[in-house]
Amino acid sequence: MAKLVILFGPQAVGKMTVGESLAAQTNLKLFHNHMSIDMVAPIFGFQDETWRLVDLFRKEMFQSVAKSDLDGLIFTYVWAFDRQEDWDYIDNVTSIFEENGGSVYFVELEAAFDERLARNKSTHRLQQKPTKRDVDFSEKELKESAQTYRLNSKKGELTKPYYLRINNTNLTSSDVATEIKRTFTL
Repeated sequence: MAKLVILFGPQAVGKMTVGESLAAQTNLKLFHNHMSIDMVAPIFGFQDETWRLVDLFRKEMFQSVAKSDLDGLIFTYVWAFDRQEDWDYIDNVTSIFEENGGSVYFVELEAAFDERLARNKSTHRLQQKPTKRDVDFSEKELKESAQTYRLNSKKGELTKPYYLRINNTNLTSSDVATEIKRTFTL
């Protein structure tokens, strides 16, 4: 049964780099959120059709992995806890794996805002995420979303059986991945 690790938290918190480290330490495959966004955005920009296609592709990917003989998938996501549609989305993704006998692990990352601003400009991030290469736009989006949405959960808000929250402000991605692997025996 395929596992799903959902790495979530605000922009530039380190989801992709932690996912890369976790993939290197396990047999799980990384499917970071920009793999689908950066495939569609160059054609449609950031409009409704982009998000429709991104959601469609992701759903197909989740269904295929959940039914496969792969060990599982690591998926990254910016979850706005004050938006019901984000809760619904996570419930839908979770159900795809659970209905196929898989387990879902929730890993919430948090980091100091100044650290996130610095990470937003990192060479590795910009290499891996073409739509983030306009750093001024990306930084503006990061700041606006921090004011508009609640991108980390409140204490006790998530009651999932497999849940871990890590402040990775001063941790390496490898250290975080090791903690995730150890906690969930991945």
